[in-house]
Amino acid sequence: MLTSKNICIAFGSVFVLVGILGFIPNPIVSSDGIFETNAMHNLVHLLTGSVFLFGGLLEGREGLTLNIITAGYFGMALLGFMTKGDSLLGLVHINEADRWLPLGLVIAMLIAAIASSQQRAVPQSA
Repeated sequence: MLTSKNICIAFGSVFVLVGILGFIPNPIVSSDGIFETNAMHNLVHLLTGSVFLFGGLLEGREGLTLNIITAGYFGMALLGFMTKGDSLLGLVHINEADRWLPLGLVIAMLIAAIASSQQRAVPQSA
């Protein structure tokens, strides 16, 4: 069943995995990967994943967690598009792929939030 809790746990697990993966040289997420990261960028992924997981475990706060992180990533996406160069706020290394991925994540999070809220609205049959 698609619930806010399951969505938070899924997104949280992926963010933590990507955060850990960023510290290991690989062709996808690393200082030389498609998504160029530095230690701060990896820590942002780990923090986001931890907040998702923690929020997913707080009974009744899963939807709020999903909404807050979605709004935060929307702001980050906008900031990424307005940033010149390869450093977001002088701390987080980004490249062109890192400018578009947060926008894609926001869309995925919005779809997941809408789907889970619609599922809650449909009464379960016995």
